[in-house]
Amino acid sequence: MTNLVARIIKWAVVLAMPVFLVLTVTRIMFTGWFPRWEYARPGFPPDPYGFTQEQRLEYSLASIEFLNSSQPPEQAVEIIAALRLPDSDQPLFTPNELSHMVDVKRLTDRIWAVWLLSLGIVVGGSAILLARQTTRRQAYLAWRNGGAFTAALLAVLVIFILLSWRTFFVAFHDVFFPPGTWTFDWENSLIRIFPDKFWFDAFSIPLGAVFLVSLALWGLGYLLVRRTADAPDTSAIAMAAQKG
Repeated sequence: MTNLVARIIKWAVVLAMPVFLVLTVTRIMFTGWFPRWEYARPGFPPDPYGFTQEQRLEYSLASIEFLNSSQPPEQAVEIIAALRLPDSDQPLFTPNELSHMVDVKRLTDRIWAVWLLSLGIVVGGSAILLARQTTRRQAYLAWRNGGAFTAALLAVLVIFILLSWRTFFVAFHDVFFPPGTWTFDWENSLIRIFPDKFWFDAFSIPLGAVFLVSLALWGLGYLLVRRTADAPDTSAIAMAAQKG
């Protein structure tokens, strides 16, 4: 492998690292543990219209099942279209809410495809660089630089969320969803199940965790780069021995 190819792979790993780390944590969030933890937190705001935390959890887990379904969004939506309000035959979600959830699943399906691509770049690129002793230092540099790059991006994003949460929330939705399709009244089920506090925690806690992981990755890469810089060049020693 030439030095140019090794450097290209290194920088591909560096640039893919923020996407890989953020989406890996996001994928973990979609396993259902987060709503179980969130709704059980002391002080989590109750639903002013009457949903219990247990009902919120039941509906949120069904929503996660829908988003994780391998079916196309238009078919998978039947999972949540069948839900009913407590002690009623009335559908839990309105047609507008169901339409938005279909849009959300289209987005998450694309996100998981991007996640798999970033996974291949980071893991595959690191494996290629680690396979040869001559390019292992490039892998360590990729981890160090990728960790630092991710930490810098996340620091700015987390500060923005903490200082201007509503601005971030609106901007995020405006980027990914058509205007007017994601706003609902306070009494709509989506707002009652997933209040503002839920989304604030769903963004800030994982991003904070990724920030800490990226710092750890930067530290690991830094130590490994230092170690390879301090280690003797064994290939040069072997060549010298052969000449002697």
